[in-house]
Order: sequence, then C-alpha cells, then structure tokens
Amino acid sequence: MTHPAPKLAGQVERDIPDIQSTPDTRHIHIDQVGIKDIRHPVVVRDRSGGEQHTVATFSMYVSLPHNFKGTHMSRFVEILNQHEYEISVQSFKRMIREMIEALNAASGQIEMRFPYFVNKAAPVSGVRSLMDYDVTFIGEIKDGAPKVQLRVVVPVTSLCPCSKEISDRGAHNQRSHVTVQVRTRGFVWIEELIETVEKEASCELYGLLKRPDEKYVTERAYDNPRFVEDMVRDVAMRLNADDRISAYIVESENFESIHNHSAFARIARDKDADAATSYKPQATR
Repeated sequence: MTHPAPKLAGQVERDIPDIQSTPDTRHIHIDQVGIKDIRHPVVVRDRSGGEQHTVATFSMYVSLPHNFKGTHMSRFVEILNQHEYEISVQSFKRMIREMIEALNAASGQIEMRFPYFVNKAAPVSGVRSLMDYDVTFIGEIKDGAPKVQLRVVVPVTSLCPCSKEISDRGAHNQRSHVTVQVRTRGFVWIEELIETVEKEASCELYGLLKRPDEKYVTERAYDNPRFVEDMVRDVAMRLNADDRISAYIVESENFESIHNHSAFARIARDKDADAATSYKPQATR
C-alpha cells in the first residue's frame, strides 16, 4: 500500500481557504481592527545608561477598507515577535511601518504600555527604593508619516489650599495622578517628564520612607498647597517653555480624601498648530 507524499507547508497553506481576503459587500470601512492586550517582554533604556527588562501590554490596530471581509490577526503577533525584546522610539516607528505594510493598510496604531521604575532616594535618610510609573508609547501612521507620543502617569501628593486656609489644625490632602502625554520634536527621557510633574505637586511620592522622611513630606505638602487647577497649569507652563515638546495633554485627577468623588482638570495644546494659525503673512501692495 502506497501513501501520498506529505504536503509542504506552503502547499498546505495554499490549499486552505483565506476567508479574511474574500470580498465584503456591505461597503462599510472599519477605522480600527486588530488585537488588544497582548503581553510581550521588552527592554527599555533609561537615563542612567542602563536597561530595564519589563513586560509590556500591546494593542495593535489597522484600518480596513470596505471591500475586505477581515484582517489577518496572526500577522500582528508575527510583527511583534520579529522585534524580539529591545524597543526604542526608532524601532517603535519601524514596527508601525512594518505593520501597515504587512497588512496592506492605509493607517495603523500601536500602543505599548509598561511599568517603568525609577530608583529614588528618600529626602532626609537617603534610603533608596524603586518607584514605579505607568508609561505608554502611542504610535500612529497616517498618510505615510509615523508619529509617536509618550504618556506617563505620575502619582503625587496634593494638599488643598482652601482646607489649609480655613482650618485651625491641618489640611486635607490626597494622592493624585497627573498624566502627561507629549508629542516631541526632540528626544525626551521618561525621567524628565516625571520630574516635570513632581516639581509642581505639593510633594512627590517615594517607595520607602523612614520617620524623618515622613515628617519632611508631610510638612513639605503643607507648605506647598496645590489645587488640581494649579498642577495642570504649572506643568503646562513648563511644557510650554520646552522647545522639544510640540504638543501635549496634561490631566490631573485628585482622589479626594473628604469626598466620594475625584477632582479633575485637563489642558491640551498643539504648539505646531498654534504657530501655524498665529503666522499672518503681510499683505502685498
């Protein structure tokens, strides 16, 4: 008895129907289709000259023309694995280009979210500990031009100026999350954005504090009260003065300690758009 010769992988793939590539007759374009929340190890360079090995959560999307039934989901994972572990801004841009080329798409977006750690010294004792921050790279390509934005969530302390003014003893304070998302025209370290926020808070946070440190941060916050409006305005002023930043969004959410709700403020600015609209050519005679 003879057995048929085994089929090669390429031949087997050709024999299996490709349903995603079949025509769709509903004539509806899809803005984003892809995969969400896939985890992958990455290596990120930090300002100290070292590397951080961490795990990032990726979401990857492309646009889908009205005449295609579906996209090839496996190709997203293939692209991710081709880049192995080290991710930088430049390799991130390359990955976006590769994604839309592999999927024959007009536009696409990749989000990469990961914990980032900074080794901080306590303000009095000097004891060192790691402080974690939530960081996201957001890459988008449209009309052939890739753009990358960086978002950092910075936890800080905010103390209420009104509570301090009207109270005989103490003032209410809370932990706040200040989120900064920037588009840059020059290289910016993650640590620089973190420091920009922490300088404008009532007090920054630390992973480990001894008693002298706790005394310091308590009094530091009391001497440096901030409304939610103060924090977004003061951070915005620093970003306005930084020529490397071309656009930004600053948000602050204060998790109120005496209310069952949060206080929130947001500022968004596109410096490039502002510059374009403010330019008025002189009329010719």
